[in-house]
Amino acid sequence: MKVYNTLSAQKEEFLPQGDEVRMYVCGVTPYDECHIGHGMSYIVFDVIRRYLQFRGYKVKYVQNITDIDDKIIDRANKLGISTSELAEKYTNSYFEDMDALNIGRADIYPRATEEIPKIIEVIQGLVDKEYAYPAPGGVYFRVRNVADYGRLSHRSLESMMAAENAIGSDDKESPMDFALWKASKPGEPSWPSPWGQGRPGWHIECSAMSLKYLGETLDIHGGGQDLVFPHHENEIAQSESFTGTKPFVKYWIHNGLLQLGEDKMSKSLGNLITIKEALEKYSADAIRIFVLSSYYRSPLTYSEEALEAAEGGADRLRQAVHGGYATSARKAKINIKTYRDRFIEAMDDDFGTPQVLATLFDLAREINRADEADYEAKEARKVLLELAGVLGLALKPTRKLVRPVGIPSAEEFEVLTVGEIGSEADIENLIRQRNILRQAKQWQLADEIRVKLEKLGIYLEDTPQGTVWRHKR
Repeated sequence: MKVYNTLSAQKEEFLPQGDEVRMYVCGVTPYDECHIGHGMSYIVFDVIRRYLQFRGYKVKYVQNITDIDDKIIDRANKLGISTSELAEKYTNSYFEDMDALNIGRADIYPRATEEIPKIIEVIQGLVDKEYAYPAPGGVYFRVRNVADYGRLSHRSLESMMAAENAIGSDDKESPMDFALWKASKPGEPSWPSPWGQGRPGWHIECSAMSLKYLGETLDIHGGGQDLVFPHHENEIAQSESFTGTKPFVKYWIHNGLLQLGEDKMSKSLGNLITIKEALEKYSADAIRIFVLSSYYRSPLTYSEEALEAAEGGADRLRQAVHGGYATSARKAKINIKTYRDRFIEAMDDDFGTPQVLATLFDLAREINRADEADYEAKEARKVLLELAGVLGLALKPTRKLVRPVGIPSAEEFEVLTVGEIGSEADIENLIRQRNILRQAKQWQLADEIRVKLEKLGIYLEDTPQGTVWRHKR
């Protein structure tokens, strides 16, 4: 099994420290609703965790919640509520979104406001070792004391200073130094510390939490590519300086970013589609297939067309799992081991989910070609459901699936107009009418039926197994 390590910029054999994989993923800052970009990242790491468990590893998974931050303070002040009330509201909303996307809960969700003693302990240790220094504005980390600072982002300190246009202040010894503890300001939440009232900086909380719950060396640390610098770079510097242990993390794994148009999807830019909005239109399976159809380290562009295609793919897998769509009565000759081996081979190569999905669709096609009562076809369905589960696909029959319809004779068929639709039987009769027209190559008339149905919120998909319809989500 090989994974791409951002630190070495190459694939490496996955050799964790023991049977239990220690995995930490940066969590949310709960000041607004989560968007699909968040969903993309947490789907990726959910699948990585599920696959490690599938391969026999135990996984201890920690994901932090940054429940105190400049953005939370600003939003709470605008709304006239406390930071704790705002953070609690959107933390609960986050869990609702993750559950709806079938993303498994982490083992531990430490919150920054509940880990202040550990954070202060780490900061004090860094001050004692002269990696950090108190100043009127708080406590800052001395970046120049870390000889290999920048190795995760593969840049030198000088190039980073130029690229980031680092801003100095009277408090800092160097513009690249970053805050570990921020002195309190009027009206802001604060906690007592050896350096006066204040609150933790963003970077230090992850070091403190991972050290407390996972130890000095993690097997996997994950997050979006936008966290490589400065957040994860700073985590390495402060964690290894505090413990004296290298490496802080064996495998750094970063997912690509979701784009809406030319820009990444983000709260600050305002160009986002929330998870709740997406789930009004598409199933959780469709959203997961949309994300997993692309290699996890590549950027992904959101589009309605891509989500519609993913929904169709989810339906094809559901049809194979639940039966009733076989296109022949021949005895199955499905080499289940071949599909399982293909699945493992793709996932062992840095979690190649696009190839894995292709494998699942191939298996689904084999199942639908066989007599559904055949024992081997039944076993294949079990395997399909098992492997789909590793990708977090539930494949529950959540949408109306229509069995393949025959072409009735003119005597058997009763023509209905759209205005007379009142039941599912009426919809299915219109589908039969459309199939008659398609059989007669009356494409324009057949398409008129489809368009009229769409205006009523009923969408059709023509598959090799027949016509599938669903109500607009």
